[in-house]
Amino acid sequence: MSLSPEHAHSLNAQPPGLGTDAAHKAYQVVGLRFHYHSKSREDATWVLDGLTFDVDAGEILGIVGPNGSGKTSLLKLLAKVLRPHAGDMALFGRDLGTMSQVEVARTVAFVPQESPQVFSFTVMETVLMGRYPHHHGAGWSAGFGWESAEDVSIAEQAMQSTDLTHLAGRSVMDLSGGERQRCMIARALAQAPQVLLLDEPTAFLDIQHQIEICAIVRRLKEERGLTVVLVSHDLNLASQYCDRILMLKAGALFCLGPPHDVIDADVLRAVYGCDVLIDRHPESGVPRVTMPSYISTKNGRGHL
Repeated sequence: MSLSPEHAHSLNAQPPGLGTDAAHKAYQVVGLRFHYHSKSREDATWVLDGLTFDVDAGEILGIVGPNGSGKTSLLKLLAKVLRPHAGDMALFGRDLGTMSQVEVARTVAFVPQESPQVFSFTVMETVLMGRYPHHHGAGWSAGFGWESAEDVSIAEQAMQSTDLTHLAGRSVMDLSGGERQRCMIARALAQAPQVLLLDEPTAFLDIQHQIEICAIVRRLKEERGLTVVLVSHDLNLASQYCDRILMLKAGALFCLGPPHDVIDADVLRAVYGCDVLIDRHPESGVPRVTMPSYISTKNGRGHL
């Protein structure tokens, strides 16, 4: 497949205006632009420039692209951690810009790539923190004092969903990387969200824990109808577990579609600037990326 810019954009199904068919859309994004710290718009280097796309309710959408293409920034904008400089975003038909952070937190749970632990809270205490958006205005105490029997029950269900019940009393500081990641997902689930945003959920995990995290995400989608948007550098993970994939290049939407459209040798060459091998997964049949057996060392860059 030859990829011209025109062909690349043809893969993007342009969504209707905000509010249209909102019941079936978790997000509607139109003309989104964002940059970090510049003196003026004229001097701005746009991290994200003119993104227009939808996220269907109940789907798993993967966001992929090279380093610096704006993946994490986009996720933070969807969580309203960052604010856009231009464009419109709707969350289940509501203007995201007019919603308070607490309102967003009752609908959207965001799990960053790294969650530093300063205090030695137990797993149960950490997961229970996810209930705090539902107690806006309540005083914070280390007990915590505001939690109800329902909060505790929801936290216990979240731990059960992520196979953490046996670790409820252990300090988060003492968990392995995979256990800590499951704990952060359980805390997000305790928010009772409709949307789960995950930034590199399997980064730094061994293959067993990668499989566990992916299985949890897929099960939550199938059993609860949860909408999941995840950022990943792992193209094979995105191909295997995502319903659709949004590919960014230099802050712009390069293509959006099912894995068999996006995980394509010509697309990856145009976006990443390298050649890879694409075949089909022996069980699922989705595209699978393999590095070539021979890597050119032209200009000496391959020598150590």
